Amino acid sequence: MGYTREFFIQINDMNFSVLLSIYFKENPEYLTQSLDSVFQQSLPPNEVVLVKDGPLTPALDFIIDEYLNRYPILKVIPLTENKGLGIALNIGLTHCSNNLVARMDTDDIAQPSRFEQQVQQFKLNPELDVIGSWIDEFSGNKDNILSIRKVPETHKEIYAFAKKRNPVNHPSVMFKKEAVIAAGGYQHFPLFEDYYLWVRMLKQGFKFYNIQESLLYFRTSPDTFQRRGGKEYLKNENKLHSIFYQMGFISFSRYMANMIVRSLVRLMPNKFRSYLYNRFVRNKK
Repeated sequence: MGYTREFFIQINDMNFSVLLSIYFKENPEYLTQSLDSVFQQSLPPNEVVLVKDGPLTPALDFIIDEYLNRYPILKVIPLTENKGLGIALNIGLTHCSNNLVARMDTDDIAQPSRFEQQVQQFKLNPELDVIGSWIDEFSGNKDNILSIRKVPETHKEIYAFAKKRNPVNHPSVMFKKEAVIAAGGYQHFPLFEDYYLWVRMLKQGFKFYNIQESLLYFRTSPDTFQRRGGKEYLKNENKLHSIFYQMGFISFSRYMANMIVRSLVRLMPNKFRSYLYNRFVRNKK
């Protein structure tokens, strides 16, 4: 599809915020790469909101102060203690001045045209509320792409996919602030704040779309699979899918099938879980 000059003028007139949250364990080098990717977009934001989720290390504070001096659009929201991702994002959301908000994690890297492509989709399809994309999962250097996490495109496909797995790559999304708030915002649900939010929004009729292209480099490591295993992870996952069943989003048979598969995966040794993810869940580049 060819875009007219007037269309791109309209795109440039659509203001949006970028929302990030950081805590003390983050890597200063990764933060620098992440912020550079935000400020060097083909369509830059007019506001970047960074929540400091509790006290940070001197190295992280130094970098944030540097970017505050360089970019007046950066707004830093300090919290006196660590609240967790969901609460931190809710607080940050109240400080976002625009209805369009792009999420970003402080260890990932946005591709240069990410925001431009997402704003284009909102302009072309104003009925949409959440727009995500595929992500390239990398280790070490962003050129070392291990796999691509592909997610379905249309709202109907996303709704069906959500009954089994998370249908949206959280750090890739741009959403309407008013829609997220209307659905109850992020709620404290360790490890699954985003998945819980998407299902509540889907259940309430908000419209989703995933761009069928990778717009974000997602940092991963062997620890990623370690964190996705164990009894505590399975306990939280079981609680989440139980809520999905109680909401009427999934049937009892789907709930049981989901938990049987997850019990096997979460309790197996890390190396086998890693193999299964790479062999059957992720898409090789």
